Amino acid sequence: MNLVRAIGTIGGMTMVSRIAGFAREMLMARIMGASGAADAFLVAFRLPNTFRRLFGEGAFSAGFVPLFSKRLHGEGGIEDARAFSEEVLAVFLPSLMLFTLVFELAMPLFVAAIASGYVGAKFDLTVTLTRITFPYLLLISLVSLFSGVLNSLTRFAAAAFAPALLNVAMVGALLIVPDGGIATAHALAWGVVAGGVLQMALMWNSARRAGISLRLRRPRLTPGVRQFFVVVIPATLGAGVYQVSQLIDTFFATRLPEGSISYLNYADRLNQLPLSVIGTALGTAILPQISRMIAEDRPDEAAGVQSRAVELAMLLCVPAFLALAAVAEPLVAALFQGGKFTAEDARVTGMTLAIIAAGLPAYVLVKVITPGFYARQDTATPVKTAVIVLIANIVLNFALIPPFGIYGLAAAIALCSWLNCAMLYIVLRARGHFRIEPWLWGRIARQLAAGALMVAALIGMKLLLADFFAGSTGRRLIAVVALCGTGGIVYFGTALLIGGMDRQGLALILRRKRKA
Repeated sequence: MNLVRAIGTIGGMTMVSRIAGFAREMLMARIMGASGAADAFLVAFRLPNTFRRLFGEGAFSAGFVPLFSKRLHGEGGIEDARAFSEEVLAVFLPSLMLFTLVFELAMPLFVAAIASGYVGAKFDLTVTLTRITFPYLLLISLVSLFSGVLNSLTRFAAAAFAPALLNVAMVGALLIVPDGGIATAHALAWGVVAGGVLQMALMWNSARRAGISLRLRRPRLTPGVRQFFVVVIPATLGAGVYQVSQLIDTFFATRLPEGSISYLNYADRLNQLPLSVIGTALGTAILPQISRMIAEDRPDEAAGVQSRAVELAMLLCVPAFLALAAVAEPLVAALFQGGKFTAEDARVTGMTLAIIAAGLPAYVLVKVITPGFYARQDTATPVKTAVIVLIANIVLNFALIPPFGIYGLAAAIALCSWLNCAMLYIVLRARGHFRIEPWLWGRIARQLAAGALMVAALIGMKLLLADFFAGSTGRRLIAVVALCGTGGIVYFGTALLIGGMDRQGLALILRRKRKA
């Protein structure tokens, strides 16, 4: 497998999905605004997505892909791998169908527990929309199975592109029913289901073309299925703590004034971009390296890999979180303001984004620190710290939301990110596995200094471009591009001059490129 080509394929297709996702959010903001119907739909969309992340993605892949790959490259080859897939499908599909049926019947009770702040017509609308969207969980979980098959066969394009189909279906729903009220909310809910069907069709056809056509079997707890659940259940419990935290945030947000769920959604959409690009990439890249070095009894080199990962994480996170904090409002206005999404909506969303972004470096650092536990087969410690953070999140919500509203909820999210990061680092340092060396503290300090200069430049540019930010959508987007360009040049230029980044490593990379 050509790793560079694989990364390019995944990255390119993922970028297509990201662009489609932003187009969806921009269109939805203008058509629906921060209305009660928008809030109801976002809760209805969040609930199946929460279970999707719990069952259908990380936990499932953690159990399925290694076992499928082991059989694929073993004596049995593709036939053994196909049989294993069919055994898992035979148990997985009826379990998902039963789970979906139970929730469809008990949906009013579930929505009442999660969105207790919604009453009357808004509550009824949320229940109806959630009943429409919930089958998406079944569809996307099956998509995860076929994605695991294709990724194991080193066919990445379809799985990486599939999420874009959901965005296309939802954009289509918005364009077909653009009134922005309850009818549009219903159209969006059906668009979610249509997106799931499209994703499922793409993955099934891609697997068939790759030589994997799965038949439905009678459900049986075969040794392979039991082995699958032995791996999946602990991973599900670990992921469950974070998903419960997400549901708790939803619970508190639904008790805030109308539009709060919408503000939180749009702010999180922007915050998630650097989180997913930087954090996930670094965590995925360093885990196999650290695992190999620990297995070869080279703990100092493993710690060195983590140090370099921390250096790179902060080099990229510092400008991201400072820029989001400094120019959050004009950024939100450029992307979302228009139609029913007012300037006041942009202001509240921008302030929410600025507060949430304060936890961005911590969240990314957690992705760098946790491989230090996983590489030593310690999955318990991150789960324990996550439980503590979950309790702290509840306490902080009760303390901060009454006086500060949605800003208090955003602050609780950011503070809990730092609490989780601090606890994991303290434990890893106490065990002697990793510590931030003086050279790294100095590098981070220089990065912060470069970031401070960048913030000053951004504020100056924001004042110079005030007329652009007050103009049409096109003029606002031009202003955002100018801001991003200025910020990047100032930050990375300053960091290079004052030692905020590794000059020798950069020079080595450039020499290799020239030779290539």
